[in-house]
Amino acid sequence: MDNGTRHVASGRQIDGLSRIQTLIIAAAAGVSVANVYYAQPLLDVMGGDFGISSSAIGLIVTLTQVGYGLGLIFIVPIGDLVDRSRLIVGQGILSVIALVAVATSGTETMLFAGMAVMGLLAVVVQVLVAHAAALATAAQRGRVVGMVTSGIVTGILAARSIAGVVADLGGWRAVYMVSAVLTLLMVGLVAWVLPREPGKRSLDTYAGALLSIPLMLLREPVLRVRAALAALIFAAFSTFWTALVLPLSAPPLSYSHTEIGLFGLVGLAGAIAATYAGKIADRGHGQWTTGVSLAILMASWGLIAFLPFSIPLLVVGVLLLDLAVQAVHVTNLSTVVALQPQNSGRMIGGYMVFYSIGSAIGATGTTTAYAHFGWPGVCALGASFSAAALSLWVATLPSVNTDLRSLLDRWKRR
Repeated sequence: MDNGTRHVASGRQIDGLSRIQTLIIAAAAGVSVANVYYAQPLLDVMGGDFGISSSAIGLIVTLTQVGYGLGLIFIVPIGDLVDRSRLIVGQGILSVIALVAVATSGTETMLFAGMAVMGLLAVVVQVLVAHAAALATAAQRGRVVGMVTSGIVTGILAARSIAGVVADLGGWRAVYMVSAVLTLLMVGLVAWVLPREPGKRSLDTYAGALLSIPLMLLREPVLRVRAALAALIFAAFSTFWTALVLPLSAPPLSYSHTEIGLFGLVGLAGAIAATYAGKIADRGHGQWTTGVSLAILMASWGLIAFLPFSIPLLVVGVLLLDLAVQAVHVTNLSTVVALQPQNSGRMIGGYMVFYSIGSAIGATGTTTAYAHFGWPGVCALGASFSAAALSLWVATLPSVNTDLRSLLDRWKRR
C-alpha cells in the first residue's frame, strides 16, 4: 500500500482515502469515543456503589471530560509531529490498561483517577479524525470527516445501549472490562490496516506545536467562532444526556439500565446528519447548515421538557437534539480543518478543547440544576446554552456584520 495520498482499494488506485479505510477509521473512532460515554446511563449505580451523592455524581463525567480536554491540548498535537498510526496504537494500548483500572477500582479516588486517565487517552478519536482529514483530498474531506464523525456518533449511542444491557447482566464493572477487550481488538485492526506516515511534514518541536494552538485561536476568527459554538452545543448535549438517567431511573418511571440505554438509539439521526452535513459543507453551504441546525436544537428542548408526561414527545426531542448537534459539529470540523490542513491535529485539538469544556460545564451544571429544580431546571439550562449558540451564529453572520457596520456609518454621518 502506498502511504502517501494514494491507496489501493478494490484493486484500483484512488486519490485520498478509500471507502474501506475510511470505514475502519470510523469504526475505531466509535470504539474509542464510547469509553467517554459509558458512565452516563450508569451514574446512579456507580454512585450507589461508592456512596456518592446525586448532586456530586456528575463529577465522574466531569473528570472524564477534564482528562479529555488535557489530552486534546497535550496529546492530539503530537500527531502533527510523529507518525499518527503509531500514536494511535500506543494510545489504544494505554487505554486498555486504564479501562481495566476503572473496572477493578476499589475506592472513590481510584475510580475518579481512572476515569480522568481514560478521558485523557480517549482523545485518540481526535487523532483518528485528524489522520483521516490529512489523508483525504480537499474534494472528499467533508465526506470523510462526516463518515468518521458518523462512526463517533454511533459509538456514543452504542455506548449508552451497551452499557445498559451489560450493566443489567453483569454490573457496571463488566461494562469497562468488555470495553477493554473491544479496544484491544481495535488496536490490532488499526495496526494492520491504517496507512503509515513515513516522513514528517513539520520541523516544529513539541513545545512549538503546543504554543501554536493559542496563536491559531488568536489569528483565526473562524476558528474562534466555531470553537465557541462547540462549547455551547456540547454543553447543551451534555446537559441532556448526563441528567437523563436520573428521572428515568426514579419513580414513577423506574426504567432499567437496558431501557435507559435504548434511548441512545434514537440519536441514530445524529449519525445520519453527520454524513450529510459533511457533504453539504463540501458544497459550500456550511454556514446555513449551522444556522438551521441551531434553530432545531433550540426547538428540541420544548419537546424534551415533556418528560415524564410524554415519552413519545421526549423521543422526538432527543432525535432533533442529536441531529442538530452532530450536524453543527461536522460542519465545524470540516470548516476548521480547511483553514490549515497541514496542521489538522492542532486545529482539531484547539477546537475540541472547547468541546470538552462545554461538555464538562454541562455535566456539572445539569446535576446541580436537577438537584435543585428537577427536570424543568435541566431543560432551562439546556435551552439557555442552545439560545446562546444560535445568538452567536446570528451575530457572526457576514451579512449581519455588514448591516451593523452600515447602520453605524449612517449614525456617525448624522
